[in-house]
Amino acid sequence: MPHARTIRAPGSAPRQDARTRWIWLAGWPVTAVFVLSNAATPLYVLWQRDIGFSKGTLTVVFAFYIVGLLGSLLVSGVLSDRLGRRPVLLPALALALLACGVFATAGTVTALIVARLLTGIAVGATVSAGMAAVTDVAGPHRRRLAALLASSAMVFGAGLGPLLSGVLSETLPAPAVTVFAVEAVLLVTAVLVVMRMPLPRPAGAPARTAGTAVRTWIRMPGVPRGSAVRLVLGIAVFAPGITATSFVLSLGPSLLFGLLGTGNRAVAGGLAFLMFAAATGVQFAVQRLPRRTVLLAGSAATAAAMAALVAAVHGASVTALAASAALAGAGQGMGQLGGLSLLNAAVPPRRLAEANAAFNIGGYVPAGLLPVTAGYLSDAAGLTTGATLFAAALAALAAAGALIVLAGRRHADDQPR
Repeated sequence: MPHARTIRAPGSAPRQDARTRWIWLAGWPVTAVFVLSNAATPLYVLWQRDIGFSKGTLTVVFAFYIVGLLGSLLVSGVLSDRLGRRPVLLPALALALLACGVFATAGTVTALIVARLLTGIAVGATVSAGMAAVTDVAGPHRRRLAALLASSAMVFGAGLGPLLSGVLSETLPAPAVTVFAVEAVLLVTAVLVVMRMPLPRPAGAPARTAGTAVRTWIRMPGVPRGSAVRLVLGIAVFAPGITATSFVLSLGPSLLFGLLGTGNRAVAGGLAFLMFAAATGVQFAVQRLPRRTVLLAGSAATAAAMAALVAAVHGASVTALAASAALAGAGQGMGQLGGLSLLNAAVPPRRLAEANAAFNIGGYVPAGLLPVTAGYLSDAAGLTTGATLFAAALAALAAAGALIVLAGRRHADDQPR
């Protein structure tokens, strides 16, 4: 009697070798979008020279990225869990491509704001749907690996963007056009990956009664009952970390100009790359440590980054500024990995994109507000004073985050798996 063939249902998991390959490929759309998220960083000095705007205006342009991202997170997580990852990721990539076109031709502050807003919307959809897609492809037995790869894809792209932008804009003609044409090619390859990615069927929307449709589809993202403490523990460390890296991205080129007297875009891009290379490397280094240890180390790194920032601006030290950037990246990386690991271990797939959205909202709100405040303080009282006050406030937040992790150690003490 011949052996019966095993028939795979549509949407079922692929063979093991194919799944292993796709676990790594699934992170590429996240990387490609995050390349765009920071590709503009080295070009701000160029736009400031050509258009003419203050450091406060620069941080406002940066903050519109946060506005778009937060607005996107309010809907993209729920939509992704209900409709599937692909219907959210493909429009996000289309918006990212549109942002490339606006950046490439920007000649006003308004155009920069529009481009940053579109970028934020695309990134918001990607951090919820794209990072959940990595977990979906990895399967239930590789959730720790999925959290590591999704988080690393995010920070690697965030660091690769300014490095590529800085080098390309210094070595090739038409800096903005060149940078964003290359980024558009990367995004097109990400579209191809999303179209072929082996994703499971979405859970679909739950039954709704009359008058509840809008409330259930557009709402403040949250986590299932019993996971709220894990969410708070992750945000307590991730928020100060990503706020520190946001400060370096928005005002790092201005600090370099003050310390080095140079507007070299490759140097600015290299500083951002150093920061996110540290964020990527530290996650692989600590992946096997208990989550509580990772979170506490993340808080300590962020606090140390702020001490180095104060030393840099008061001592006019480029070495201290580089140390601050690397430590800030390490703080974000460990906060991000620890928080995502806690959520991946407890939140079911049907709510994971929404949980990712809630986690990122908690991190990006202070990352948008505090650097803008520091930017206007720098305009009014000088860059040294603005950076010092920012560093003091953020160090206090990092210390508070460590205390929160210690208080919630029962939830953070899960061993890695």
